[in-house]
Amino acid sequence: MAGPVIVCEDLHIRLGTGAVAVHVLRGIDLEIAPGESLSLVGPSGSGKSTLLMALAGLERPTSGRIRINGTDITGLGEDALARLRGASIGIVFQSFHLIPSMTALENVAVPLELAGAADAFERAKAELHAVGLGDRIEHYPAELSGGEQQRVAIARALSPNPAILLADEPSGNLDAGNGAMIADLLFKANAERGMTLVLVTHDAALAARAARAVRLNSGRVVEEEVVLTEEDEAALAQGAEDIRLGRIATDDSVKAILDRYRETPAS
Repeated sequence: MAGPVIVCEDLHIRLGTGAVAVHVLRGIDLEIAPGESLSLVGPSGSGKSTLLMALAGLERPTSGRIRINGTDITGLGEDALARLRGASIGIVFQSFHLIPSMTALENVAVPLELAGAADAFERAKAELHAVGLGDRIEHYPAELSGGEQQRVAIARALSPNPAILLADEPSGNLDAGNGAMIADLLFKANAERGMTLVLVTHDAALAARAARAVRLNSGRVVEEEVVLTEEDEAALAQGAEDIRLGRIATDDSVKAILDRYRETPAS
């Protein structure tokens, strides 16, 4: 079985110094598997967005370690972090962060051009078509609605086909209809491309779509919840029956039972 794609070990982040220092993250330990979908939830100020930015290499830990695909990123310089993001991490921000002087097509092509892709504009066009904006590729951000701008931002994040997709309140500035569309696009990338998806949200319905929810409070992980699908519930039911019949040990963990029985036909 492949190891985790993201690992945090005793992660601390303090901002400021002296009497005004704020301990934003306090000893975060977290592992995220390849292809997993995970939501970071908790009250405002709990450290969710700071943790996400640390995973992207955009916020420096005060102490502890972060490993991405086995690479310890905490000691990397800015150039190395930029190369890592370009190759492995797509980021979707709440406020879109599109370049106003560039068209939708040019915005999506930026990471591909930086990576030296010869077919940058062809791939950018395909990503815009995939998010339903094939007829808006020559429009500038100011000519697009909020939902359309966020779809451009998602197309840009997906265009290098990263292993990891990070989303910070991706529906926070959108109405319910556009927010649902954005969520569908993110989870489609997770399901169809096998990307690891980590998202920060205050939206309980959006958080519940992830396979696992991690709750933060005051910079600490206070709760983790595995969200069971119908397939998982069927797997657990089969596992419970095998425990009853003495086929497996009763001390098998829930995860072990799910791993053993998921997608296994009942006998």
